This record gives sequence, structure tokens and C-alpha cells, in this order.
Amino acid sequence: MVVVYIVKELNDRFKLPLPIPIEIIMTIIACGCSYGFNFEERYNVTVIGQMVDGFEAPFAPNVEVMKQGAVDAFPIAIVGFAVAFSVAKVYSVKHDYIIDGNQELIAFGASNIFGASFRSFAASTALSRTAVQESTGGKTQIAGLISAVIVLIVTVGIGFLLEPLPRSVLGALVIVNLKGMLMQFREIPYLWKRDKADFVIWVVTCAASIILSLDLGLAVGLGVELLTVVFRTQFPRCSVLANIIGTNIYRDHKDYTPVYEPGGVKIFRIPSPIFFANIEFFRDKLVQAVGFSPLRVLRKRNKALRKIRKMIKNGELRISPSGFELIGDSINYMSEDESNMESLDQPVDFSDLPIQVNWRSELPANISVPQVDIHSLVLDFSAVSFLDISALNGLKTILKEFIRVDVEVYIVSCDVYILEKLHSCMFFDEEIKTSMFFPDIPNAMLHILKKHPDNAKEKETCFKTHDQTNGLCRRKHENKTTSL
Repeated sequence: MVVVYIVKELNDRFKLPLPIPIEIIMTIIACGCSYGFNFEERYNVTVIGQMVDGFEAPFAPNVEVMKQGAVDAFPIAIVGFAVAFSVAKVYSVKHDYIIDGNQELIAFGASNIFGASFRSFAASTALSRTAVQESTGGKTQIAGLISAVIVLIVTVGIGFLLEPLPRSVLGALVIVNLKGMLMQFREIPYLWKRDKADFVIWVVTCAASIILSLDLGLAVGLGVELLTVVFRTQFPRCSVLANIIGTNIYRDHKDYTPVYEPGGVKIFRIPSPIFFANIEFFRDKLVQAVGFSPLRVLRKRNKALRKIRKMIKNGELRISPSGFELIGDSINYMSEDESNMESLDQPVDFSDLPIQVNWRSELPANISVPQVDIHSLVLDFSAVSFLDISALNGLKTILKEFIRVDVEVYIVSCDVYILEKLHSCMFFDEEIKTSMFFPDIPNAMLHILKKHPDNAKEKETCFKTHDQTNGLCRRKHENKTTSL
């Protein structure tokens, strides 16, 4: 093994035009020494032994055997193809060529159908033979054809010459030619630093292959890979985007500097499909990004309106031409009837009041409502490839919660397939409209900045009683008066 390793290193280092065929040389020498000194009988060395000459006669398939082996054949075919395709991918990357998975699958199917007529084993791949052929310079189908012809000649005619070959020599040749794959252990520190999930997949697959055998190890590795895909999709890295100054590009505000974040606007991006398993994660991350829970704010506002109506009914608050006025001392209502929680989740209803409440001001009777610091929310759907029905219903609920607390919601870069699905599933209604969709973030921001210009001049007129701000006001814009 040492001799083979040294010669192969010399071949790789000096790039000899005709590499030294050290494997063939060592095989001939080992066979000659084993035959001449009778290693099998004198030293009890295990040799290859008697080899069967020729091939079995072809025969028609047995339907009964097919019925009994169909269940076992399916996983064998899957694992066998996975092994072969993974090895092919390794060498395609190494030698910079493209392989077609469908073409490989058809080739394996055809070879297995033909080989089964001669009672051959199911075709897959031989790691050792592949490594030997690659290390000796074989790169095309001609090399495979030559290997097949040599195997045919050995099997039919000269196989008896290899009978005295010690199996230890054969194993040494295989190990040396697998050096490239064995040296992949050097990738472990790199994977640990770059991607912990890939590191876990690598280690688990390697350990399972050593302990359970190659086929089962690859099956375990495939299962772990699928689990990591599920976890990565279920818990994606959501981000708040900001504008890179001087461009129309919006990226994660934590990754770039300097950036510009428009006041009153949050741009939120989820880089994965949205489905039943991650819709709650999406909601939690969105609430964390904006800094408040829209459902909690909505319920607080509806509770505040209940208290205000109750104060008016009890004569503690009066409606005057100038607004609401407190009568007497302010009473702190510590408890409130919450028997009808569903009504608290409905839009704020000012229909029975002649004036709307300014939720940003101090409210009467020590009523407190969480502040909403944004007026617009932009959701970047450029990486959302699909929505399932559960996620669609959850998304609709989330959007309505923000709209009902006076936050305008915009969705940008949404795939056409998703838009068609939203239409077919009756996603839009009086609150959620198609006008909230924009082709990209810059167009949405132009619309928002036009609707909420930074230099807008507005005056607030708040009504006071006993030097206390009652929290009820009208905002008067230039050339326009609007109740807010």
C-alpha cells in the first residue's frame, strides 16, 4: 500500500504524460509471489480463490419472484440510484461537466432489465472501481468500455490467473484509490465554520455509513437532509430592509451601512415559502419587527371606546361643538366587561360618535392604548414561492389586524402564481384590496412617500378641560380638513 501511495503521489505531482500503472504492476507482483511461495497454504493468507468462468444462460423473468420482491426492490432501486448519482455528482464537479439525472435513471433501468436476464446483480456504482478508473486518467465512455471488455476477458478467459491474489493486496489498492474521498475529512472544519446544518448532515451520513453500511447510511443522510430543509423553511431568517443610500436597492439594515429607513415605514422580508408550519413564526417575527402587536392594539382601542361610551352614558363625558369635555373628576375604570371578545377584534367603529379619537394623544380617564409608530408596512414577497390554504387564511388575518389599526399594508414582488391563487381563494374583500400589490419596493415607496410626504404640514387642534388633554382631536391639513 505504501508503494502504491508513493507512486500515485509522484504521478499527481509530476503530471507524467503516461502515468505509471502501479495497480497493475503490484497485482502482477502479488499474484506471482503468492503463487510462487504458496502463501495460502504455507502462511494461511486469504486469497481470491476459485473464480467462476463464463456467464449464466439467459432466462425469462419469473412473475412470482417479481411479486415477492417488489416491496424490497423499490427501496433498493432508490438507494442504488442515489449512491450512483451522488458519486457521479462528485466527479462531475471535479472535472467540470454536467450530468442529467433522468438520463442516468433511464440508463440504470435499461442495464438492470438486460442484466436481470443473466441473473446479474442490480446495477449501481462501485466506489472502488470508479476511483481506480478516475485516478488512472479514464474520463470518457471509452474508458468504461475498455474496463467492461477487460472484466469480460477476466471473467471468461484469464480469471484463473487472479486466483492466488491475496485479498489484502486487493483491499490496499482500493484504499489507496479512495484517498480522495477519505481526504474529505478535511472539509469538516470548513463546514463547521460556514454552515452548522451541512456539518451535521456530513457527520451523521458518514457515521451511519460506517456503522450501518453504505446503503443505509445514505438513506439516513437523505432523511437528515430533508429534516434540515424542513427546519430551514419553517424557521427562515426574516429581516427588516432599508434603502442603501444613493441607490434603489433595499437590503437587510443590519448588513449594510449607511442605510436610510423612512420614518413611519417598515419593510419586512420573509425568504421562504409560507405554509401551515411557519405562518405563526412569520406572525411572531413581523410583530417583533414592527414593535407592537396589532391585535393587542386593536383590542385596547375597542376597550377604550367602550369606556368612552360608558362615560358618556353615565354623564361623565359630554359631547360639545368643540369636542368631548370631561364633567367633574376623571374616574379610572379598572375593569371592563370582556365577555364578548369577538367584538374587540372588529374594526374600530366611530359611527355613533361625531368625532374620531386621536390615539396618539393622551386619553381621558387614564385610558391607555399602545402607540403605533408606523403608518405603512411593506411585505417583500420576492422569495415566497407558494402559499397553502392554512397560510393564506393566517396571512389574511394578519393583514386585517394591521389595517384595522390604521397601518397601510403593501405587498411587493409577489409571484403571478400566488396572485392567481389569492384570487381563486377569494382572498380579497372590502379591507384587503388588490391595490396593495406593487411590482417592487421602489414603486411602493414612491406611492407611500407621495401619500405621506415628510414635509406635510398639519395642525392639530386638541380640546382641553381643566387643563387636561382629553385625547379627542381633529387634524386640519392645508386646504383640507379630515377627521382622524
